[in-house]
Amino acid sequence: MIALLVLGAVMAQPYPWLAAARETIEARVAPPPGFRRVAESAGSFGAWLRGLPLKPGNPPVRLFDGRLKADQSAHYLVLEVDVGPRDLQQCADAVVRLRAEYLRAASAQDRISFRFTNGTPARWSAWRDGMRPLVRGNQVTWEKRAEADASYANFRRYLDAVFNYAGTASLARELERVPDPRRIQAGDVFIQPGFPGHAVLVVDVAEDAAGRRAALLVQSYLPAQDIELLRNPATHESPWYIIDGDGPLVTPEWRFPPGSLRRIGDSAR
Repeated sequence: MIALLVLGAVMAQPYPWLAAARETIEARVAPPPGFRRVAESAGSFGAWLRGLPLKPGNPPVRLFDGRLKADQSAHYLVLEVDVGPRDLQQCADAVVRLRAEYLRAASAQDRISFRFTNGTPARWSAWRDGMRPLVRGNQVTWEKRAEADASYANFRRYLDAVFNYAGTASLARELERVPDPRRIQAGDVFIQPGFPGHAVLVVDVAEDAAGRRAALLVQSYLPAQDIELLRNPATHESPWYIIDGDGPLVTPEWRFPPGSLRRIGDSAR
């Protein structure tokens, strides 16, 4: 059984989409020379992200419909996280997916809530109870149109609805700016809102004796595709990014300007 400790108990299904055990980010990706992983408390979002499963070997990145992504140079490894059969789980959506999956696994389901682009909150608890969004132009109302259903399959349908009506613009409004990027944490997000914008999620952090921090980043993109652990184009083979100031972050497919690092609010962590 794949399990994580959470608040002294066992998180029995931390990755419920996973059919079989896989090697994790922590197991396969060593810190850079001279760095050690930052300690994460058992059951934290950071510990859960560090334990995300990876596909065996280094397979190509595939789009939601099974086709190969045109650019295969951006990824270091590929996460074992399903994409779904529709062009929905794109960049901000991958951040939403992983955050929501963690909260569900951690028995914090009432904290699963994201906003649609127009600002309307979409709460899993409402969807679970049978409420559904009715979209008319830029207006969204919620109506009781289904039976209550707390199943994982219904949870995934809820996420598809969020993916469909949310994006980088709405996600950025929910996150707090990080005043000192040198104190980057797992679970932080580099995000540039727009139509389209882009977002990458910090899934692991290491630190050296001088206090410099390095981060591992994952992304989906568009069209929807496998979530990939990014290479650092500045160091060619390494996936680690040294975060030593508030300069731009250059990833293989996006340049984030200074001030792009955001964080989930303390009340939501």
